[in-house]
Formats: sequence, structure tokens, C-alpha cells
Amino acid sequence: MSATPLTLSVGYAAPRKGVPSSPSFREWVEAALRGARRRKATELSIRIVDTKEGRALNRDYRGKDYATNVLSFPVELPPGITLPLIGDLVICAPVVSREATEQGKLARDHWAHMTVHGVLHLLGYDHIEDGEAEAMEALETRILAGMGIANPYEG
Repeated sequence: MSATPLTLSVGYAAPRKGVPSSPSFREWVEAALRGARRRKATELSIRIVDTKEGRALNRDYRGKDYATNVLSFPVELPPGITLPLIGDLVICAPVVSREATEQGKLARDHWAHMTVHGVLHLLGYDHIEDGEAEAMEALETRILAGMGIANPYEG
């Protein structure tokens, strides 16, 4: 399968120390798109935030007053409008870093997992119901394995 045309914007609104570069995010997004068998042109943005912004967004959009690792904002286009835009991801750098340490994972592997996880949400995957969760986790695990990353749900 040929590569899916991808337009990706990565914005850094948090200190960059320990945060992957734009080419890494591109690699992970492309892997998620391939794994989900998306063949259409795709556009999305990723915003890397600090705890304060992550908490505010999680509170305002999900009603949960804490910073979380990744938030997905799928695009909602008006009827009749077709664009390659699938939405936006917000990744909270301090939370991802802390989780990697707590879970004994390589930081880069956890960043890759959070990126893949978020992209799959933008493509309509979810993990609210048990069956959906199993399917999404299995797909994430396959995508990450293709990049040499261990199953994030084991251990």
C-alpha cells in the first residue's frame, strides 16, 4: 500500500525538553493511518501542552478536572463539506513523561503509543465498550509492534 498523503502540523506550547520532534510524530501518525488502513489524504494537528493547559482542556471539554495524557478532537464538518481534516490531538508532555516513568516504559515508546492512540480516536475508534476496547487495543498493539515497540497493555 502506498503512503497516505499526510498534512501534519505539530505545535509546541510546552517546554521541548524530552518531547519528540515533528518527524517522530509524523512517523507515528503515518503508522497509525497505515494500521487503520486509511488510504485517503489526511490532515491533522498535534499540540503539545503543559499541565495547566491540559487540565483546562480536559475540564472544559470532558468535565474532568485533571490533566490527561492525550485528548482527541475529531472534526465535525457541516453536511456537504468534505476535507481531509480528521481533527486535532492535544498531548500533555508532563503527563506522558510521568506515566512513562511510573510504568517503566521508554519515554519515546509511550509518546508513540499516545500518538497512535489519539489518531485512532480521530478515526472513530473508541474504548468505552469492552468489545471496542479489545479491538482498539489489539490494533494499537499491532501498529506499535510494527515499530518495534512492546505491547503497552502488558506488564
